[in-house]
Amino acid sequence: MSNRIVLNETSYHGKGAIRAIVDEVKQRNFKKAFVCSDPDLIRFNVTKKVLDLLDEASLSYEVYSDIKPNPTIENVLSGVEAFKKSQADYIIAIGGGSSMDTAKAIGIIIKNEEFADVRSLEGVAPTKNKCVPIIAVPTTAGTAAEVTINYVITDVEKQRKFVCVDVHDIPVVAVIDPDMMSTMPKGLTAATGMDALTHAIEGYITKAAWEMTDMFHLKAIELINKSLRDAVNNVDAGREGMALAQYIAGMGFSNVGLGIVHSMAHALGAVYDTPHGVANAILLPTVMEYNASETGEKYREIARAMGVKNVDNMSQDEYRKAACDAVRQLSIDVGIPQDLKNIVKEKDIDFLAESAYADACRPGNPKDTSVEDIKALYRSLL
Repeated sequence: MSNRIVLNETSYHGKGAIRAIVDEVKQRNFKKAFVCSDPDLIRFNVTKKVLDLLDEASLSYEVYSDIKPNPTIENVLSGVEAFKKSQADYIIAIGGGSSMDTAKAIGIIIKNEEFADVRSLEGVAPTKNKCVPIIAVPTTAGTAAEVTINYVITDVEKQRKFVCVDVHDIPVVAVIDPDMMSTMPKGLTAATGMDALTHAIEGYITKAAWEMTDMFHLKAIELINKSLRDAVNNVDAGREGMALAQYIAGMGFSNVGLGIVHSMAHALGAVYDTPHGVANAILLPTVMEYNASETGEKYREIARAMGVKNVDNMSQDEYRKAACDAVRQLSIDVGIPQDLKNIVKEKDIDFLAESAYADACRPGNPKDTSVEDIKALYRSLL
């Protein structure tokens, strides 16, 4: 069996990295950008940081901002029509996962018209053509959508999120500039940071994990533990550490998949519009406890990366508990709620569990699960 790694053609990292966008556009002979960015980023002049560079270089663009925090089929379809009218030849996606996921879906459909029905992209869609070239500029340190082959769309009608996995959707250029993340409020920094930690931990213990992705994931866990508390307090070093950590986590999980933390979080996002990072953060320690028996010695290395001392002198039960406790403590320290009492309604649990079980991330979970197990996990947090 072979293992595959898919990454961006080019990525830029560090303060001021957005200045590389102009050179990339000119070198690739792109003519007009279709800029995907959400309304809040436009309102608070975050998007403007990139638009100013395009203006200074006399580069043409058109802005598309019909994007919701959990992007919908309708957002994608209106974006496809807007792209066609714009006569653009590439996309700049500025924002968190919502902007980048919307951009990916638009770019795929434009180049693969037989998939114009957005629902047809669910799972591993057999598209034939690379999407419209995307330059991805994250403004949150969490989703790593700029380096992944995944995107998630909400089906409002059916109250579900669906995951799309396609090597043709990966941005050609990723620009990870911590200055683009400096205006994130504390709550969003915490939630997206815990999303990145969930990526790293689930990617490390998923069934498809292997040596190269383990290397990425363990380094990401270590960086997140060192950086997230400072990032929440807007310390520059913390912002820089999280910008790098979330990208490294994306390098791994994009290629090996995730688990039921994400499956369960997707269901919460679809039904209650729960912010994805918050949902992951609440679920992660509890699902880690559930999965522990199927993880061999990996929780020892998670505990070590989370800063736990003397793990080599611990029994398996002790280091597994220490890993879960350290993750839970980080979540508490950055202000994440510790239960689902204000989110989940008992009457919805059957539907939530069935949706989570059907989710594309579920098969990668290290422990084979069931709808009944997932119901019990939701109820344990009420």
